[in-house]
Amino acid sequence: MAMSLPPSNSAYTPTQPNLAAPGESSTRAPGEFSPQERALLLGIAHESILSALEPRALSLTPPPHLAESRGVFTSLHLRGELRGCVGYVLAACPLYRAVAETARAAAFDDTRFPPVTKEEAPHLEIELSILSRPEAIRPEEVEIGRHGLLVSQSGHRGLLLPQVPVEHGWNRETFLEQTCYKAGLPPDAWRKGAVLEAFTAEIFGDKERAG
Repeated sequence: MAMSLPPSNSAYTPTQPNLAAPGESSTRAPGEFSPQERALLLGIAHESILSALEPRALSLTPPPHLAESRGVFTSLHLRGELRGCVGYVLAACPLYRAVAETARAAAFDDTRFPPVTKEEAPHLEIELSILSRPEAIRPEEVEIGRHGLLVSQSGHRGLLLPQVPVEHGWNRETFLEQTCYKAGLPPDAWRKGAVLEAFTAEIFGDKERAG
């Protein structure tokens, strides 16, 4: 199946974004996706951004495994600093397309940052977090470094990826509080009826390929 995305960022509208994610062989990396699949997905993310800047259509034929619907977050970094992050919590479309859409949205539609420029694009480092389906969890079951969190209550919803508490050195309670903050809720909302769901993520990026 070939994919063609809109050729310019001004015409691009991502589907249900949330601001802030084979062949069997001995070379499979730990996790669900092989090194070849990881490289292909990262290449799709880079090409999606570049094709919007040139502009040109992006067409590809992914293997069946990458056509399965999955949630994913795409994070962009430039010179070690976050440059954009957009994701789909739920499986909204085939994974290869979700990666292309979230990469382009992270580059141009994350309102916390100015749009990525043609000069910046070749220097971006991309990290993908491919999500499992969120499931209900009790606070005491949350594991730092394993679980991402999704908190919702009264129309508010906030999400933090599994790597966030590790990067900040948070314990479980702080992680729960910070996810409530992300949702625009009081920090103790997780104790007072907010719906708490957890997910896992397979996380990989350009740094892994370079290493």
